[in-house]
Amino acid sequence: MREAAARAGLDLVPASSFRDFERQRAIWNAKFRGERPALDRRGRQVDMAALDDGARIETILLWSALPGASRHHWGSDIDVVDGGVIARGYEPKLEVEEYRRGGPFAALSGWLGANMRRFGFYRPYTRRGRGVQPEPWHISYAPVAAPALARMTARLLSEAIATGGVEGEAAILARLPSIRERYLLDVDAPPRMRSRWARLKRR
Repeated sequence: MREAAARAGLDLVPASSFRDFERQRAIWNAKFRGERPALDRRGRQVDMAALDDGARIETILLWSALPGASRHHWGSDIDVVDGGVIARGYEPKLEVEEYRRGGPFAALSGWLGANMRRFGFYRPYTRRGRGVQPEPWHISYAPVAAPALARMTARLLSEAIATGGVEGEAAILARLPSIRERYLLDVDAPPRMRSRWARLKRR
């Protein structure tokens, strides 16, 4: 896919790829404690000190996955940018505006929309709703991601959280089935897998 993008004049490179549990936990815990910015649905910074544990969890989940539930754990998901733009001195922020018309990665976004599915990739986060907000930079390799997601049971996630040193543990475990349904399963279906996706979401 990278070679095909290059023929279109785009330098398709990862801004973020594999992320292990410890790294995701560090991101989560820093946001939970207010040491790292956490954003609301409109991209505005939130004062985490003013929120209870449940509200902190809901805020973080808008833009960051729960440790153990991140698709970046699976080796199937990457955040992508156009390296040619970076080479000219641009610092990526991974914000929606960068991938819209007039944004520095608009050409890349359009090319991905037209071409990535023939290479097995798709965007799992395109819809505004009650779960993860749209992430046009985030692409997923369906042949690896779909089986990984099918194995992400509530029990597996519960075990990871209960032994993982994650901030807000008690509040997370109390709402884990809802978190799994809203933030892990309520995403766009992989190409040619919509019927299987519907069955998975009913489990």
